[in-house]
Order: sequence, then C-alpha cells, then structure tokens
Amino acid sequence: MSNEARPERAPSRLPARTIVTYAIGSLGTGGYATLPGLVLTYFLTDNLGVAALAAGLIVTAAKIWDVIIDPLIGAASDRQLARTGSRRGFMLTGALMLPAFFALTFAVPPSWGPAASAACVLLAFLGTATAFSLFQVPYVALPAELTKSYDERTRLLGWRVVVLTAAILLFGAGGPMLRRATGDPVTGYLLMGIVAGVVLGIGMLIATRAARDAAAVSPASAPAPARVNLREEYLSGFRALRRSIPFRALLSTFLLQALATGTMLAGAQYVARWVLGDEAAVEILFIALVGPALIATPGWTAVANRIGKERAFFAASILFLLASLSIVIAIWTPGAWLYASVAVAGVAYAGLQSLPMAMLPDVISHDERTSGPGQAGTFTGIWTAGETIGFALGATAVSLMLAATGYISSVAGAQTTQPDAAVMGIVVSFSILPAALMALSLIPLSRYRLRRSDIEAPHAALP
Repeated sequence: MSNEARPERAPSRLPARTIVTYAIGSLGTGGYATLPGLVLTYFLTDNLGVAALAAGLIVTAAKIWDVIIDPLIGAASDRQLARTGSRRGFMLTGALMLPAFFALTFAVPPSWGPAASAACVLLAFLGTATAFSLFQVPYVALPAELTKSYDERTRLLGWRVVVLTAAILLFGAGGPMLRRATGDPVTGYLLMGIVAGVVLGIGMLIATRAARDAAAVSPASAPAPARVNLREEYLSGFRALRRSIPFRALLSTFLLQALATGTMLAGAQYVARWVLGDEAAVEILFIALVGPALIATPGWTAVANRIGKERAFFAASILFLLASLSIVIAIWTPGAWLYASVAVAGVAYAGLQSLPMAMLPDVISHDERTSGPGQAGTFTGIWTAGETIGFALGATAVSLMLAATGYISSVAGAQTTQPDAAVMGIVVSFSILPAALMALSLIPLSRYRLRRSDIEAPHAALP
C-alpha cells in the first residue's frame, strides 16, 4: 500500500493540452449558468407577459428536475467509467443535445399567450437542463482522475475558472447584445438562443477530449458496480454525504453561496433597467464583475498555495459579503458608483468559483483513501444537484421578492412604470439577500477540516 501511495507525493505536472481542453468546457458550463440565470426570468416576465411568481416557478421546476436526475447520472457515469474506462459517452451526448433545446427555450413568441408560452418554455428548458446534466456531472468528476496532486488540482481548476469568468463576460454581455441586434425582441431572443446554444455545444465538445486524457492517466481499477434500483442510487448519494464530513461541509457552503450568487445573477437585469435606468447597463455590470475576476483568479491560486485553499476560500467569502452588502445604498442613491462594488464582488467571485472546485477533488480523493475508489460520479452528482438547487432558488427568491413588492410584468414593447416598493425589492435581492446567505455559508465552511497533509500523506484520514 505504501508503494502505491508514493506517486501521489511527487506527481507529474498536467500537460498543457489537458488543462486547455478541460478548461474550455467551462465555456459551456459558464455560459449555461450565466445566460438563463440572467435573462430567462426577465424573458418570461417582460417579453412573454408571464407573472413574476409563475416565471420563478418555471425556472425552479426545471432545476428541481436537475436535482432529481443528477445523482442518477452520477451513478450511471461511475458504471460507464468502470465498464469502458471513460466518462466521455455521457459528456458527448449532453454536448450534442444542448444547442437545440437551448435555442428552443428562447424561440417562443409572445403571440402564443402567457399560459401556452410558459408551458413551452418549461418543456424546452427541461430538455436543456437534462442535456447539461449529462455533460456537467461527469465533467466535474474529471479533476480527481486527471491528477492526484493537491497543487495541480488548484492549477487545473484555476485555469478552468479563468475560462469560466471569460464565459460569464461573453454570455453576460454578449447575450443581451445579440438580443438587441435585430431591433425586435422576438427575433432578438431567437438569435441569442441559437448563437449561444452553438457556442455552448462547441465548448462542451472540446472538453470531451479531457475525458480521454483522464482515462489514460487513471484507468478504471474498480469493478463495474451492479445496476441497482432508483432507491439504491439515491441512497448511495446519501451514504456519501453521511460518511464524508469534508464533503458535507463543502457542499453546504457551496449551496448557500450558489444561492447568494444566483440571486445577484437573476436580479442583474432588473437592476440595470429599474435602478440604473438602462436595460443595456447589464452589460456594464457584467464587465465590472468579470473583468476583475479574470485578473484575480491567478491571484487566488497563489494565495491558496501559500495559506491553503480553505483559508483563501474564507477570505473570498468575506470580501464578497462586504461588497454585496454595500450595494444596499442604491436604495437611496443609485448611480455609477454601484459598478465599483460589483467589481470588488468580482474579485471575490473568482475565488468563490476556483477554490471550492479545487477542493472537491481533494474530498473525493480523501474518500477514496478511506472508503475505496469508484464513486467520484456519485459525489459530483450530489454536488451538481446542490449547485443547481442554489441557482434555482436564487431565481425563485428574486421572483418572490418581485411578486411581494408589486412588480408589474409586461409583454415585449409595452411601457410600464414600477412602484417604488418593487424597485426597493430589486435592490434588496441584489445586496442584502446575497450578503446574508454568504454570512450563513461561513458556518459550514468553518467545519471543513481537510488540509494538504490529509491529501498528500499516504493513508491519511480525518479524525
């Protein structure tokens, strides 16, 4: 056993090609997380005339579907890995399916009426969510199989987050630009859906090459687990949660933080139009968020290498909390100063993305030491479900806030005026709510006890 552990102490560096192909996958994951979260609720309320509460329920229903299927996809991905030596099949299927469903989500015209439009958007977005899960769950499992090195995982995930933040900028600013390119909201949303769907699919297809590299580095050594019933599939996920204290702490932290960032993402378009007075200001908001994040990601990697991932993660969380809390001043004095607060949040956001992603493979590796290999997909299935819950409830929280404060929905081209209470609700959902959720996330983060020595020392186990 000790001889088997030695390569983990001095692992080779990952090839640049592997890092590039894996990182490009975040063009798909970042785009999918950004564009629907930014514009889908707004598309429903201000283009199709769907009530704010109903719009939130549509987005939430699709995400609940994600939560249901993610653990099943994770377990199936583990079986595919053990049977074929690669997770590529699921990733490829998702990459090929997603562009069509994504385009269909934004192809619904207002002339169909709110009820029919809402139903069609829901069905198309369910297909989009299914395709994305088929790709995302095995994709997140790959870092644990590409390298056993604590620092190489930080390096790999750091570059992934560079692409992720670039994708947020590309889709967050470019999507609304495409929407306005035709001068007509109906054809503009359709153009946006088609172009964005194709770009998402290309990024995901390129990343399937990393699955081949993972198979070459870490060929499956465990026998293929037997196919079991659905109840047993879900129970395997709960058993992983129960036995791994680091996983519970990290997942709880990430879920709350996904909820915090999800509320800001869902509220950004409303802030641009009703607080800053310009629908196009959403692009400046995203440049303010992502520009600093692109620069800050290598910095967070360096900080993590110096003081540890968990301490760097805590620092990024505190910085985001303070930045988001400062935005509440916009209730009384809205203005361009808001971009500065968003930029500080962008510096923190880079750490909030790269560090937990780099910590998850450590958790999986630690579990392999204590419980045996072959369950990375189970962990990433639960992880992806938790991330989905956070972002889904973020959109739901914004829609509930809008409904409670009297937000007025409208169809494309109609002129409306929002009550002061609704504008205040928009600011609260963009500032106080994410700050409070970030503060709550510090509680489970303080319980994360996994350190470098637990990953790199042979036979390491938490007490």
